[in-house]
Amino acid sequence: MGSEIALGRAFDRDRGMLALRKLAPEPGIALCEVPEPAAPGPDDVVVAVTAAGICGTDLHIADWTAGYAAMAQAMPVTMGHEFAGRVARLGEGVSDLRRGDRVVIRPSVVCGQCERCCTGQAEDCVTRRGIGIMRDGGFAALACVPAENCVPVPDALTDALAALTEPMTVSAEAVDTAGVRQGDSVLIIGPGTIGQGIALFTEAAGADRIVIAGHDDAARLATLRDMGFADTLDTVGTSLRKGLERAGLPLSYDRIIEAAGVPALVGEALDLLALRGVLTICGIHAKPAAVDLTILVRRHQQIRGSYRAPLATWPRVLGYLAAHGARVSHMITEEVALAEAPAAFARAKSRSASKIMLRP
Repeated sequence: MGSEIALGRAFDRDRGMLALRKLAPEPGIALCEVPEPAAPGPDDVVVAVTAAGICGTDLHIADWTAGYAAMAQAMPVTMGHEFAGRVARLGEGVSDLRRGDRVVIRPSVVCGQCERCCTGQAEDCVTRRGIGIMRDGGFAALACVPAENCVPVPDALTDALAALTEPMTVSAEAVDTAGVRQGDSVLIIGPGTIGQGIALFTEAAGADRIVIAGHDDAARLATLRDMGFADTLDTVGTSLRKGLERAGLPLSYDRIIEAAGVPALVGEALDLLALRGVLTICGIHAKPAAVDLTILVRRHQQIRGSYRAPLATWPRVLGYLAAHGARVSHMITEEVALAEAPAAFARAKSRSASKIMLRP
């Protein structure tokens, strides 16, 4: 285990590298000095990390909220699953990559042997291990990852935009799962990075009306307005329905996508869902949600869950980022050194920032 490092102390590169780690199954994270990765094994590469995003999952792990108990067996572990970089070292058998290649990392490491993997559905691998959760991730200068998890980055993308790829694939998958169609009215609950990406891909799918709601979320709603989404709503001090009503916004939607992770909002969302509408949940909920199934049945509504995206989605998202880089860049609030990570986590938790990128 690396030793915890004081934030104000200069880092000695000769001793290894700085990494942001989860040390124990309890609240807290630590900046540690750790050895650089050993030579990569067969079919692995070592990536020099150029940008790594702080994610809502990272905040949950730092606070040690419910849903991450399995991670305890991997501790101590370097966090960070949204990252991009350059290939620095090649393991034996790697032929599709070269040193210096720019890549973004798919964080799900699959077994290649279960039924899902063997039938072309590796994204649903039953024994997958998440980089930055179950094995060392990108909150460090170097990360060892399977070569097959590296996706080439177009030259047009900056490192920070490339590091947005993983959360944007989650957003794209949510829109695909919801089945957003031309002319739909869509309500997005939760204006964080995932919600912001959902707004962009909902627009690309042809939705006619897009409303984004948050709660005490002034900064992140402002980011959405900077990206051109005028119909935003902060529900602080009121319910979702009353807030929409006061703002003169619609009270019925063909598609509602929940990306807030607040169980109480599921019932509020169903109350606003149109006849035969679809509610898609992609937020991670620490507690169960109550649902009136009788109303659900009689209104012929659907609830769908959405999580990670298949491999085929990644090139599409990278293409979108390359084509709309100037607009998407509003999502990145700041870029800071890895040594400033604890303070950056605090700003992310307070929702005074949208996406913060660490520069290991």
